[in-house]
Amino acid sequence: MNSNTMQAPLRVGIAGLGRLGKRHAAALAFNTPNCKLVAACSPVEAERAYARDQLGVASIHEDLNAMLQDPHVDAVVLVTPTSLHADQAIAALKAGKHVFVEKPLALNVPDCERVLAVSEQHPDLVAMVGFVRRFDPSYLSAFQSVESGEIGRPFLVRSQTCDQNDPDGFFVNFAPTSGGIFMDCSVHDIDLARWMLGRPKALRAFATGTIALHPGLQACGDVDNGIAVVEFAGGAKAVLYASRTMAHGHETSTEIIGTEGKLLVGEHAAANRVIQSDQYGVRHAVLKDFYERFEAAFAAEMNAFVDACRGVSPLTLTLSDALEATRIGLAITRSLQSGMPEVV
Repeated sequence: MNSNTMQAPLRVGIAGLGRLGKRHAAALAFNTPNCKLVAACSPVEAERAYARDQLGVASIHEDLNAMLQDPHVDAVVLVTPTSLHADQAIAALKAGKHVFVEKPLALNVPDCERVLAVSEQHPDLVAMVGFVRRFDPSYLSAFQSVESGEIGRPFLVRSQTCDQNDPDGFFVNFAPTSGGIFMDCSVHDIDLARWMLGRPKALRAFATGTIALHPGLQACGDVDNGIAVVEFAGGAKAVLYASRTMAHGHETSTEIIGTEGKLLVGEHAAANRVIQSDQYGVRHAVLKDFYERFEAAFAAEMNAFVDACRGVSPLTLTLSDALEATRIGLAITRSLQSGMPEVV
């Protein structure tokens, strides 16, 4: 990119303004340096009204293709249903736009491979998948410790994504298109495990799970609590736990065990550093959801995308990483359904 491109603010359009999309849109409109939210797209009138009235976006579209044809849009952020990710990312790249896609990249390997193939045809365009935990200060610190050899050779990652129980069962309605608990929740842990272990090749996966509170998941073969083991080349392992039924709040934590020590990230999911002791016991406030836990990481993630698009700094998070996370997540899901180990 030339210096003029680097100096100009990145003009961004966003597609999808649901629960997470609204947060991405607000961050782009008000809190992300060197970019301007110039367009928004949604088939839902209330979401288009939000972008127009609350965010001051002038260019509003009902159809993504119309936004992709806008010459005043340099990059698009896709916070749309996962089943649309691959085709929409490909359309964005073919339209000459940088593209950020919320995780996962797709729900099957061929779709991931299609996006990679088109991305390789457009090497001047940035294509990034939203594995937000890589941008969390604590996870970054742990990764740097692993890279510097502080815990020796890492050989085991234990990681969990546990959401507070939603009595209304929002995710039950979402389950038929989410890809299941492992693709929706554990895909973050899968990517973290590969990252911390040095990106080894996954060989085999086994999973099991149970429905503790939400029997509506049975119809689509999903569970509300799941455990998986992934075996990698060279002997490294990952143990993953996903839950949608925590009573107290959101808990994301990861343990990296090496030959000379271990690292623990996110233990206890404390909302702050205050410990209260009284007649009821000793306790701390807890995080209510994933966004509260990773709000700073979401900001850093979008900053990294904008900087990469403007030619300021390259990305270390690749589409190949997203493809491998999908490949492993699918093997775990197959194992959950078959009850047998699955080859990755």
